[in-house]
Order: sequence, then structure tokens, then C-alpha cells
Amino acid sequence: MNIRQLNEMEIMETAHGVDARNLYNTDDAMVTVITLKPGQSLKRHITPVDVAFYVLEGTGVVEVGEEKAEVTKDSLVESPKDIVHCWYNESDVDLKFMVIKAPKPKIKTTFISDD
Repeated sequence: MNIRQLNEMEIMETAHGVDARNLYNTDDAMVTVITLKPGQSLKRHITPVDVAFYVLEGTGVVEVGEEKAEVTKDSLVESPKDIVHCWYNESDVDLKFMVIKAPKPKIKTTFISDD
């Protein structure tokens, strides 16, 4: 059995520049926990695999394709592959969500310019 504690996992360097920690990373799947401080957001991007997001703490705004919605703790959001998606923390408390990618992407994420 392998048990990992989130607070013991290293913060990864990502293009988003936020607190992102891999809890599970195999050839088959990835599970990452992202924490957005108030006012932080991810960069808009496209992932080459389906993604499921599960909100662990707080309230955030999630964008998937042309839709945006406010979601709260214990919400699961599905984002199909090859669709632009993003997260925004417009609240005054931390937003923490789990990112589940299965299968693990074999090609890189594409970032979208807001220019």
C-alpha cells in the first residue's frame, strides 16, 4: 500500500505558477491537487485527454468551452478532451480542487493566448 499526504508533496513548477501537487502519477493516469489563492487563476488551456475536476474546498468559477459556472465544495466537473478550459478564484478564500486525467496525456497541453 502506498499512502501520500498532500502537504508532504512538492509544489510542481507549472506554466500556471500556482500551488499544484501530484498525488498520483503513473503511465496510465494522473491526479493533481491545485490550490488557487484569492484572485488567482489558471491560464486558459486545452488538454489532450478528458479531465474530471473535483472541488475539495472553496468556491470557484470554471470555464469549459463556451460555458462558465460557479462551483462549490463537493462538485465534480467534467471537461472533454480538446476543449478550452480554465479555473478562476474570485472569492476571498482558497479554492482547492483535484484534477484527474485518465489516460495520462502523452502530448503536451496547449495554452491559449488571451490577446
